[in-house]
Amino acid sequence: MSKVTYFILFLLLAFLAFKFLIKKNGASQGEIAPEIKTQLIDGSDFKLSDLQGNYVFLDFWGSWCPPCRKENPQIAALYQKFKDAAFSDAEGFKVVTVAIEKNDKTWRSAAEKDGFVWKHQIVEESQFVAISSIARKYGVTDLPTKFLINPDGTLVGKVDIQFVNGLLTSKLK
Repeated sequence: MSKVTYFILFLLLAFLAFKFLIKKNGASQGEIAPEIKTQLIDGSDFKLSDLQGNYVFLDFWGSWCPPCRKENPQIAALYQKFKDAAFSDAEGFKVVTVAIEKNDKTWRSAAEKDGFVWKHQIVEESQFVAISSIARKYGVTDLPTKFLINPDGTLVGKVDIQFVNGLLTSKLK
């Protein structure tokens, strides 16, 4: 075989190994959500586990991602709808967004334009989604990706949200 063929074969094997490792290391439905320890955009320390007792909507997005930007107003509407809601089994509802950015200069205007007003906003600088340390914990390889975490910290699953005729619909994947 030629050197080009060996190189292409090597790239393919490396890609498959990388995908396998990410999928294997990702969070699974029914497990405790992997801990996230980082700083929020306001500089305050953040631990995901501090939000136990609440429903948590965890959204991975990027300002450079057209599908993310299309869905962001829906997330803002979801937050507005449930931010003050009372639940029998939870203290409340929190939204946590993780922007995966190639640089941390463009996300702010996108977040403001799309209505992100909640406290729990994280920006992680990474050239590729799949190598983001936070995204790897959840097995995130593509954006947008959303999760629902229940009040005891268990990962309910990936979520697909949309508004149809003004009504919020969602489904677990």
